[in-house]
Amino acid sequence: MASRVFPPDRPGDSPPVLLLHSFASDGAADWVETGVVAALTGAGRTVVVPDLRGHGDSPAPAAAHECGARAVAEDIVAVLDGAGVTAFDVVGYSLGARLGWELPEAAPGRVRRAVFGGLSPVEPFAAVDVAALHRAVRDGAEPEDPFTAMIAGMVRSRGERAAGLALCVEGLRGTPFEAAPWGGPTPPVFVIGEDDVMTRGIERIVSLVGGAEPIIVPGGHFQVLGGAAFRDTIVRVLGQ
Repeated sequence: MASRVFPPDRPGDSPPVLLLHSFASDGAADWVETGVVAALTGAGRTVVVPDLRGHGDSPAPAAAHECGARAVAEDIVAVLDGAGVTAFDVVGYSLGARLGWELPEAAPGRVRRAVFGGLSPVEPFAAVDVAALHRAVRDGAEPEDPFTAMIAGMVRSRGERAAGLALCVEGLRGTPFEAAPWGGPTPPVFVIGEDDVMTRGIERIVSLVGGAEPIIVPGGHFQVLGGAAFRDTIVRVLGQ
C-alpha cells in the first residue's frame, strides 16, 4: 500500500494523524487538496496518508478477498509500522471511516482519538449486484439496478483503475460493516452533513458509543469533505 508522510511545520508532542480516504478517491484528493494535511501539519502534527489498495498509487487487488475490511485494516497497520508509528489519531471519511472502525481491534492499544465523517450506518455495498458491476466494467453493460449503475459509473470514471475498484466493492460487500462497540480509549467524533443521505440512521451507531459527539455541518456527502467545517473540526478535536 502506497503512503506519504508529511512532517509537522513545528515540533510537537502529539502522536501522528492517520488520514483514510473515501471510495474511488485517494489520499491526495481527499486530504491534500482539501487543505486538511496543511491544517494538521500547521498545528504541529505528523500526518500519514495512505492510498487504499486499488486506489491512488497503490496496486490493484488480484482478488476480492484482498479488499475485505480486515485485510485492508491489516494493510493500514503495516503502513503505520513501516513509518515507525505506534500511537496515532485517525480521521476517516466514508469508506475511510468504515475502515477506521476496524483499527482498535487491528492495532490494539494504539488508537487515541478518532474523527469519522460521512459514515454510513449500514454497508452500502451490500446492495450492489456484484456480477452486474463486473459486467459493466468488463463489457460496458449497464446494470438494471440503479444503485449498482451509480457505483459502476463511479468505478468506470477511474479508467484503468475500474476493474480493481470493482474487486474492492466485492471484497467489502463480503465483509459488511456491522458496528461493534468502539474499542478505542476515547469516543469518536462523528461529523455528519446536514444533507448527507448516506448517514441516515447514524444515531444507531452513535448510541453504541457512550459519550460520542455528533457534529452537524453544512452539505451533502460529497460536499462535507472539502468544507471548512469538517477541516476545522478535525483540528479542534485532535488538539484536545
